[in-house]
Amino acid sequence: MAVTGGGPHRGGGTAGTGGGAGPVAPGRGPRTRGWPGSLRDYAVEIRGSVRDAERGPLLVVAGLIVIWIVFQALDDKFLSPRNLSNLSVDIVGTGLVAVGIVFVLLIREIDLSVGSVSGLAGAAFAVLNVNHGMPEWCAVIVAIAAGMAVGAFHGVFFAWLGVPAFVVTLAGLLIWNGLTLDLLGASGTINIDEEGLVASLTSRHFGDDVAAYAVAALGTAGYFLAAHRKRARHRAAGMPHRPAGEIGVRTGLLAVLAFAAAHTLNRFQGLPLALLIFLVVLVVSDYVLRRTRYGRRVYALGGGVEAARRAGISVERVRVAMFMVSGTLAAIGGLFVASGLTSASPTTARAAGSGMLLINAIAAAVIGGTSLFGGRGSPWSVLLGVLVIQSVASGMGLLGVEDAVQFMITGGVLLAAVAADALSRRAAARRGRP
Repeated sequence: MAVTGGGPHRGGGTAGTGGGAGPVAPGRGPRTRGWPGSLRDYAVEIRGSVRDAERGPLLVVAGLIVIWIVFQALDDKFLSPRNLSNLSVDIVGTGLVAVGIVFVLLIREIDLSVGSVSGLAGAAFAVLNVNHGMPEWCAVIVAIAAGMAVGAFHGVFFAWLGVPAFVVTLAGLLIWNGLTLDLLGASGTINIDEEGLVASLTSRHFGDDVAAYAVAALGTAGYFLAAHRKRARHRAAGMPHRPAGEIGVRTGLLAVLAFAAAHTLNRFQGLPLALLIFLVVLVVSDYVLRRTRYGRRVYALGGGVEAARRAGISVERVRVAMFMVSGTLAAIGGLFVASGLTSASPTTARAAGSGMLLINAIAAAVIGGTSLFGGRGSPWSVLLGVLVIQSVASGMGLLGVEDAVQFMITGGVLLAAVAADALSRRAAARRGRP
């Protein structure tokens, strides 16, 4: 599932079609048959698929493989089970924030406050639980609710009062970062319980090998059933659809990747709880966006505000909801960051407010394939993007590269991803596609 990364616009279709194909390119017919008649026919099918909607994710996967090969050549510990297991946990905090960013980017907007909201959630939890003795589960609920309220605050100013989202969330970045510093105090660091609920989010592993293999099997089976169900619907409606053989090949490749990952995790401490939660969030988010009426409204709004309004969509409500999703996931991501550090402090709050978490989250979303121009992307794209970002950080950390160089490399990767997106849009416009 992570490799495909496509949204409802697959093959040039519109948001309302749920993945229908656009005009068929010269030299190849619609994909309505089983296995192509020859290897050459199948190569044409693959080339057409790569040339269209799946080129971006495939390029990201290729880039990720190159990154892993380079860092493994420079340090043989990079692909060790320990480092890869740590990597699978490290991606979760930023990844959850990036999923929220995807929802906002899909409607052609941006949320610059997610780093500060994450820091605020971590600080609120620590103050309530440690300083005031509130039970952890209750403090977690309050922290997440605070993130949701902040998102609603931003959404109301943007959607109903007409203040640009850039300005609203930039102001929010400063306001919530200042509130975090005030909660923690000028020099206070609050350590959370290392055996508590929040700390266990990143420290807990399912040591039984069956857990990781069960998740791999469940994910593979889920993809296979979803792909066949989609094929059956499109075939019944007379729409272009994937050949059954292609679905089998994709399922086989996914199974190899999933079980290889499970085997690697089991060689260290087993399946991390953090990774399992992240995968569940990706599945639920993807289902909401691609399989529900509300998700189609989100993509429609990303395609054009006036067209969405004329179609009867409540633009203001959708916008507010997207910022609420962003704020909620930023708060949850902040709890995972606090879990990894087992503390909340003014130092980490300033770091969040300065923008590194924000930049990494936006970079993860865009590198994975979510467009800054709206209407294209999916939560699964975050998995690829955050793996690229965190792999670079992990590799450079093992090599002892200075932070300044890491910032420059991360910025360069982000610029390249945005430039590729812009060029892809320009090429699609020249071909007369959306």
